[in-house]
Amino acid sequence: MPVTALVSAKSSGVTTAALALTLASQRASLLAECDPAGGTIRAGFLKSSVTAGYGLYHLAAAERIGTEALANAFASHLWPMDEAGHRKLLPGLTDPTQAASLSRTWPALSEVMHVLAADAGHDVFIDTGRLAFESGRLHAVLTPAPLVQQADLVLLTVRGTEQSLTLARHVIEPLRTELDERGAGADALGLLLIEDGPYRAHQVAEALKTPVLAALPWDPETAAYLTGGGRPPRGYGRSPLLRHARTAAEQLEAASSRRRIQQQYPVRPANPQLAGVLQRLTETARGGPRG
Repeated sequence: MPVTALVSAKSSGVTTAALALTLASQRASLLAECDPAGGTIRAGFLKSSVTAGYGLYHLAAAERIGTEALANAFASHLWPMDEAGHRKLLPGLTDPTQAASLSRTWPALSEVMHVLAADAGHDVFIDTGRLAFESGRLHAVLTPAPLVQQADLVLLTVRGTEQSLTLARHVIEPLRTELDERGAGADALGLLLIEDGPYRAHQVAEALKTPVLAALPWDPETAAYLTGGGRPPRGYGRSPLLRHARTAAEQLEAASSRRRIQQQYPVRPANPQLAGVLQRLTETARGGPRG
């Protein structure tokens, strides 16, 4: 299964889109909230049911002990988003000043997530927030660069508006260069279109010279629930956003598979130190979700 990093030039609904994809996936799924500017799901969708004792920040100390400690801490800090535990969240930072402490944690965390995707069959979505560049490169603190560089797919989330496309144009080329020179390759980059605005998928792809790999409809009622939590709207499970998110998750898996075949990527070597995280997570993932 792919590891997909969602990024944006500026507020384009990355977190809502990532939540929709995770909740709608037909397989076991994980959303890692890795925006250095801070996470919003804890206080929004989860209505503060998750304390600051859980989450991304705690992984930095574990990584300094070793890979096995990081893997076990990772498993311990996941929060179930459904009763069966098939959809999980790694809650984000509660304080943006904590981001600097994670700079050396990102590469090892990326490895854990790739093992989870490849060996445990999870769809892994990473909310990396707004892109920040410094001297033409991804910023070392304001963007979790290794997570973006090593992802199987990198989705630049855009709306079908002139403003969103204008902002996206400024980050497309430096992001493509970053992936080409320091990442998994420029062909890992695609667009996730939020269908808010007059421009359709083919027009967005042409304007940004980048393929639209998936699209999600403009569904304010469901989006408001994913943003703020509370009582789900009537017909939530059959809402346009979740129905299209299921399709989008399948499209992303297919795109990743095609890319893997075309590039003839070698199989990632197994890391026995990550056995702990696999054992603890596959117990609930076996069989995958049905709804």
